[in-house]
Amino acid sequence: MPEPRVDLDFAAYVKRQKEHGPAPATATEARPIPYAFVDDVRVTRALGRVKPVELAAAATVRMWKSLKKNELLGMCIRVSERQFPRFYRLGKQASDVLGIAMPQIYVAPSLASLNAHTFGTNDDAFIVVNSAMADYMTDEEILFVIGHECGHIQNNHVVYGTALHYLRTAAMLLLQWVAAPAVVALNSWSRYAEITCDRAGLLVVKDSKIATRVFLKLAVGSRSLFDEIDVDEYLDQLGDAREGAGRFAELLATHPYVPKRIAALRVFEKTEMFQKAVGRSGGLTMDECDREVDELIRIR
Repeated sequence: MPEPRVDLDFAAYVKRQKEHGPAPATATEARPIPYAFVDDVRVTRALGRVKPVELAAAATVRMWKSLKKNELLGMCIRVSERQFPRFYRLGKQASDVLGIAMPQIYVAPSLASLNAHTFGTNDDAFIVVNSAMADYMTDEEILFVIGHECGHIQNNHVVYGTALHYLRTAAMLLLQWVAAPAVVALNSWSRYAEITCDRAGLLVVKDSKIATRVFLKLAVGSRSLFDEIDVDEYLDQLGDAREGAGRFAELLATHPYVPKRIAALRVFEKTEMFQKAVGRSGGLTMDECDREVDELIRIR
């Protein structure tokens, strides 16, 4: 039996989203998000059947609603049209492109870390961006980051992502023997989920050079050194990273190594879906793209 064909017209998908409202909570099953990485969809479906993950997700929702949400928001500043309008405008642009309701965005005080997270539950999600982004990233680069985070919301990643965040911090320090099975499963899922959300960010900015600059800024962590990076030489590290037993350290990571993310996004850029999004024709099918990306990011 042939595999069901994914609708490659992302603009048509967004139009349907806006006309019929947000997707149901089981969007990855009932109505697949067209750009989602197939391994993300597969593993997300399976996570609910993994008992340690199920228990961790349920505990996270209880903890979030009773304590952690207020604790986090007490340290952040809400984005609005009057307060940090730059972030508000970029959040509105990203959510409009993806066809989702604009999420609430908060700014966290951090002058040293370029980062953003999505926290909460699938029906109460918001994005936290570190304040350092305002000084170190262009509007286009911040738009990619916010588009990536909106991808987590659109693909119903929020509960599992929030659970993983807390399991890797406080819970892992206090209950390592209990949390470890859930963390192993969620780490694997998270690496696939990041590939999906990188695609969301690219669909928003429509330029892989912008995405690549974001990845390189995250990788180097230094303003003065950023201009000295040679992208092609940096990507050559992908081959070196596949050698030796040290490559298995990635199994403990929540994100694929940065060279893999850049390479995977360049494959997605060649798809018929992305080409349609930028007004061109032709390109890889999503099945072809996912097979190539799976080969790129696999740890072996």
